[in-house]
Amino acid sequence: MWRKAKIRCSICLLSAVLFSLTCFAQVSDKEKAIDAKVKAFLDKTRYSWADMNVPESDGKLLYDVILKNNFKKGLELGTSTGHSGIWIAWALSKTGGKLITVEIDEERYHQAVENFREAGLSEYVDARLADAHPLVNELPGPFDFVFIDADKDWYTNYAKALIPKLEAGGCIAAHNVSEPRAGRWGGSGRGGGSGYYEYMKSLSEFETSMLAARSSLAVSYKKKSEAR
Repeated sequence: MWRKAKIRCSICLLSAVLFSLTCFAQVSDKEKAIDAKVKAFLDKTRYSWADMNVPESDGKLLYDVILKNNFKKGLELGTSTGHSGIWIAWALSKTGGKLITVEIDEERYHQAVENFREAGLSEYVDARLADAHPLVNELPGPFDFVFIDADKDWYTNYAKALIPKLEAGGCIAAHNVSEPRAGRWGGSGRGGGSGYYEYMKSLSEFETSMLAARSSLAVSYKKKSEAR
């Protein structure tokens, strides 16, 4: 009786292992197919992005941030025609996540939807044609990754609306931002988006910095609560 039970247990264990291996192979095959399709699309369109899209270098930085932190719940304000959204959604396809992306211009929105489809990422993107000003207050969240690339004078307002919906350990990234710098006569000069940058730096619950040299991407990580 004991030997039979042991054999049954071994068979069940072997079946579970085989099932897991089969699932892993299927996921792996799907990931490879997505990778191939996205790479082909990005290669084909490399020199055709306009309409206020991020450069490829910044797209890669966003992709790396998501993978490094295993983010899953993404929000983008300012889709344009989808270049940054493709990099973000591509990373989220690997973490098991999804992106909500918001664009106010109808023509750019429709082009972005077509680009997501052609890149093979539609199932990882919830693209919305909307005004982000009221929408950020209506979105329930929570999010663990937010990318802001919309109207620059509203960055701080977007941040204020989204910070309560950002999970601890989550990140707000913003494009076209620069640190305040000394002016020609020693005064305090202001680069693009520096007001937003100063605001995020003033928040004790965030660690804010420029993501990389020669990049206009600022990243703000919401600190995790220390265990007591």
